[in-house]
Amino acid sequence: MADAMISVVVERVAAIIEDQIRNEVNLVRGVEKELLDLSDKLNTIKNVLDDAEKKGVNDQSVKTWLKKLNDTAYEMDDILDEWNYTLLDHKNKIMMLLLSKRYVAPSSHLHAFAKLDQILEEKLKFDLVISPPKTLPVPNSWRVQSTSSIEFEKVYGRREDRDNIVRKLINRDTQIVSIVGMGGLGKTTLAQLVYHDTQIKDCFELTIWICVSDPFDVAEIARGIVASVTKESIPPHTDQLELVLEKLKDCITGKKFLLVLDDVWTEEYNKWKLLQINLKHGAPTSKILVTTRNVRVAKMMGTAPDDVYRPRQLSDEECWSLMCSISLSGMSEEECGEFEDVGKKIASKCNGLPLAVNVLGSLLINKSSLNEWENVLDSEIWKLDKAEEDLFPHLVLSYNELSPALKHCFSYCAVYPKDSRINVERVIQEWMALGYLGSVTKNGGSELKGREYFNNLAMRCLFQDFEESGSREHIKWCKMHDIVHDFAQFVWQNNERGEMRKKSCQLACDPLLGSHVQVYRSIYWDKRTPLLLCDCLTSVRVLRFESLLVDGPPQGMKKLIHLRWLDLSGNALSEKDCKIICRFYFLQTLLLAYCSLEEILGEIGNLVKLRRLDLSGNDLKELPESMCGLVELQSLNITKCWYLNGLPEGIHRLQNLQHLLIEDTCATRSLPQGVGELSGLRTLGLTTFEVGSDCNKLGLLQKLNHLTGDLDLKIYLKCSSDLEELVEDAREAQLRNKIHIQNLSITFEDKMNEREWASSTSSLWMDVIEALEPNIQKLQKLEIWGFGGSMHPHWMSSPLNLIKEIHLSMFSEGCSLPAMGRLPFLELLSLVGMEELKAVGREFLGIESSSFSSTSNHVVVAFPKLKVLQFEYFRKWEDWEDITAKEEESEDVSIMPCLTQLNIFWCKDLKKLPHRLLRKTSSSLQILNIRSSSELIKRYEEDKKGSAWRSISQYNPKLQLVSQ
Repeated sequence: MADAMISVVVERVAAIIEDQIRNEVNLVRGVEKELLDLSDKLNTIKNVLDDAEKKGVNDQSVKTWLKKLNDTAYEMDDILDEWNYTLLDHKNKIMMLLLSKRYVAPSSHLHAFAKLDQILEEKLKFDLVISPPKTLPVPNSWRVQSTSSIEFEKVYGRREDRDNIVRKLINRDTQIVSIVGMGGLGKTTLAQLVYHDTQIKDCFELTIWICVSDPFDVAEIARGIVASVTKESIPPHTDQLELVLEKLKDCITGKKFLLVLDDVWTEEYNKWKLLQINLKHGAPTSKILVTTRNVRVAKMMGTAPDDVYRPRQLSDEECWSLMCSISLSGMSEEECGEFEDVGKKIASKCNGLPLAVNVLGSLLINKSSLNEWENVLDSEIWKLDKAEEDLFPHLVLSYNELSPALKHCFSYCAVYPKDSRINVERVIQEWMALGYLGSVTKNGGSELKGREYFNNLAMRCLFQDFEESGSREHIKWCKMHDIVHDFAQFVWQNNERGEMRKKSCQLACDPLLGSHVQVYRSIYWDKRTPLLLCDCLTSVRVLRFESLLVDGPPQGMKKLIHLRWLDLSGNALSEKDCKIICRFYFLQTLLLAYCSLEEILGEIGNLVKLRRLDLSGNDLKELPESMCGLVELQSLNITKCWYLNGLPEGIHRLQNLQHLLIEDTCATRSLPQGVGELSGLRTLGLTTFEVGSDCNKLGLLQKLNHLTGDLDLKIYLKCSSDLEELVEDAREAQLRNKIHIQNLSITFEDKMNEREWASSTSSLWMDVIEALEPNIQKLQKLEIWGFGGSMHPHWMSSPLNLIKEIHLSMFSEGCSLPAMGRLPFLELLSLVGMEELKAVGREFLGIESSSFSSTSNHVVVAFPKLKVLQFEYFRKWEDWEDITAKEEESEDVSIMPCLTQLNIFWCKDLKKLPHRLLRKTSSSLQILNIRSSSELIKRYEEDKKGSAWRSISQYNPKLQLVSQ
């Protein structure tokens, strides 16, 4: 795992030298030579690290050497911090004096250099070789081969899972079913149950079980299939792949088979494709069942999303039943009862993993006393004798597939408490702070790499319980299974065993905390006792305090010059505290939410590495202009800073800013024009974007084409001239270029008096709404409130409009409806307050009479996806035009085939519903909801046996009428 940190140091050395050349900054004399020498030594070590990682699995001396190397790399990184500090402060007069002197390394630096020299010497005795090309043949797998054999009496809680998969395999539409889950979840056992199911045996002519494992050897798999079908073996030395595949085709041609491929790891499509092509010689209805830990494997093999099956975890009761059958086999019911209370608590620690139950059950077989069982209950799983050998190999397999950097990222997650929700953005920032993502890059490159790393770990089922972001663009929260958490701890314990020792320190600090910092370089302090920041903690890079610090941050915090990530949210901070924070020059993340701050010091401009800054919930009145020098800043959160009157005028300089969160501040009403220059902005977090003569201009959004999620516009109109100006302003905003906006809300706050209103023409309103055209092929939801025009824009009824949900409310002049039946993906349509509308005509369906020609070769569909249709508060609505009898009977016409609910509220003058149209939708319509519409209630509710209700419901007995 030293590779990640070594790579970081090598990259930082190169960056320092590059900065020297680019910025024409002279390093302290003697430093440049030291840097070049350090770079050469580190590269020499880096070239043999792959070999060292492999040998370190079984060779304790190599493992110790790697640990020492990793620690030294961190020390080197600390030294680079100090040298970088010199570069950052090179303009200060004191530093200018230092530049004229020769560099003299402190004793701590000399000690680190001496350790590196010693590591270089020790390297020679391990005979480490430079890493070979990645194209060398992959060695044979040493994994235990699975078979189809199973002890049915020792399987619990898998009947429902089995039945679900059997149904999928018998379904003609399913080709490949993939069982995906973490190691130890029971994927192979589930596949065995399916394999032996009587329905499967009756359905398939051949059932074949192949344990694939890694590597994915096409010839070996083909040999296995041939041997399973013909009971004849192909000599293993037969290296003619073509010959083997010919025999495979001969034995399966025309036969309907179920092939189980257990434990597939490869993501190489070409290998799978070669096997898949030959498997197609079987009957078309043949099926393949795959087990894998990696959902990317399932996708690569062509598994449809609905056919990726994730088995559930066992319940605590099922875990106890399984554990009891293993550990208490042969005992009487009375004897078993003695262990039940403790045993159920132990079983609950397995968190539904059958493998964990089997391991603990096996460990308990030879523990015959209740006291011994209680000792097991009080132990962490990874501390139990031999548990690591039996429980973790399945996870070790996944772990060994990871790169050194990914191993760091995974094992670091053990710092989070068990069962805690992990914020993915936060953990990525912490990985970055600790150097696991390499040298920090601009333009979000490190964040993208972190997201890629997280996705890689998630695909291998090392995380679970995912919660997506509002835009569903990525995963926002996740958890780590308790067993995986234990394994992450085990990895660190295993790597640090015999190495964790307390650094020399003159203060009586907590040795466990010192060891923790030495391992993780992070502190999460949630205790009410003061934290003693002694010298052995100064290497910390990630520091978080809970809201418990009555007297402010701990003394000695100014020593923590290596901090990259600091969270003091909820703790009252003094000006002195803020001055100390502003000298943490390498901070990348600074979280100071709800810290009772009334002012931000100008010195915050010193934190030039800062990428995320959270000042939310403070009593700030203004922000210093020096903040605009934080050119690497990507996220600024100032929500709930109620007294903040505005943003700095120089905000346009924050060209890397992606997230600006400013809800609940006075600053949102009139944003500086510089905000419009932040072309990389993805989140403009405000409750509403207010538009009008006294607030923002819509044109400010023109360049913000990367905005994602929701956009809520509130447009204030005081006079007709405001409406005229709005037309040009809306055109300038170019909303159609905002392809990442999913939900758009437009509210017109009309403050015009009657005379002003009379002078505003319908055509002017039409110009406004046409200019506000969004990207109708990307938008998911549209809301418009208070529109004053009598007509609707053309884009509202365009067949290219892919919107799923539309709400149109309080259209005071609305007298007709657009042809919204043309919208191919519209699922919900809510129409409220069309005050001038008297009739809903057939144009609403978006189909012409000519479409129903008897010679038509295609089916015409109106509202093909609509599920819910609502009319509300149509005061003058009297008529809803029905379709003709010919259109009702025509098979070439389909109207609202997915409609399940029709709501009609406060439409007091509407006397009749379109019976033919509703009969046309009768197969799907479930609820007819009529409220405060007296004529309709009289016609349909009060006379349910009358002809009107029978006309609607006779072909749909499930239709429910709800009225009040």
